[in-house]
Amino acid sequence: MNRSSLHFILAAIVAVALPLFMRSGTLASEVLIYAMAASACNLLLGYTGLLSFGQGIFFGLGSYVVGLTLLHTPLPLGLAILFSIVIGALVATGVGWLSIRRQGVYFVMLTLAFSQFFYFLAYTFKDITGGDNGLLNIPRPDVGPLVLRSSWAYYAFIAIIFLLIFATLQRVASSTFGRTLLAIRDNEERARAIGFPVRTFKITAFAISGAVTGLAGALHALLIGVAPLSNIDYHMSESILIMTIIGGTGNLFASVLGAGFYVIVSDLLSTIWPRWLLLLGGLLVVVALFMQQGLWGLLERIILALRPASRTAAGKEPGRSPL
Repeated sequence: MNRSSLHFILAAIVAVALPLFMRSGTLASEVLIYAMAASACNLLLGYTGLLSFGQGIFFGLGSYVVGLTLLHTPLPLGLAILFSIVIGALVATGVGWLSIRRQGVYFVMLTLAFSQFFYFLAYTFKDITGGDNGLLNIPRPDVGPLVLRSSWAYYAFIAIIFLLIFATLQRVASSTFGRTLLAIRDNEERARAIGFPVRTFKITAFAISGAVTGLAGALHALLIGVAPLSNIDYHMSESILIMTIIGGTGNLFASVLGAGFYVIVSDLLSTIWPRWLLLLGGLLVVVALFMQQGLWGLLERIILALRPASRTAAGKEPGRSPL
């Protein structure tokens, strides 16, 4: 069994296990929605080396597009979601095309500037987006015989989409395209000297990431029935980045772990103390200081520690991950 297959099986186990251990279908759905967004972010950060603060743009646009489509047109849910994916990909292509003209901190500043630009557009055009109040009363239509009104029925719908998206992203990451992104991340100048069209690869990675993040935003709006202004705020970009880093970069299943950890721990801490963000901030400091490879790196170290010493010495290749 190769690593991609193992990671897909682990993702499927998470999707099946969440209803068994969580009482809230809404919270379980949020885990998978943010797992998709974090996986898309990981394609940029972990595989391409691009620290983008623009992921909230695509998440928010996905929310608005699906909401406006369902509220003002008779189109079915499938087409509304498809529009969110397409708009996310198109806007991400434009943002990526402009942002990758600069590198390092200037690239980060450009993505942050775009995030603020789209936020104030959404805030200004209140007649379209609802402004501070958000886009309200977004319906959740049924899909054929599948009735999505209950939270767990909608979770099943999201779980199917999540597994399809995860498998697709795994296929992309393990393909020649994905390996080329890793080469660009490790040594961009050498990749360019070999003859790879670096700009094209980066823009394509942006487009794929934007499409998946737009899908996640659409599913989130359908989950809560609102497309809030906070979905397109730069804080959303920060949250998605934090989930990605907590889980571990360069591994798509790690993003699932990061999203699950962030969503569930945030929910638990909010019931303990109104100023729970202070507790979450302290927890993130611990992660940054002592778990620089994220939860996935911690899991790998635990597995190595539990292996018999003789088996580790005889069968483990130097530098090779156990998973």
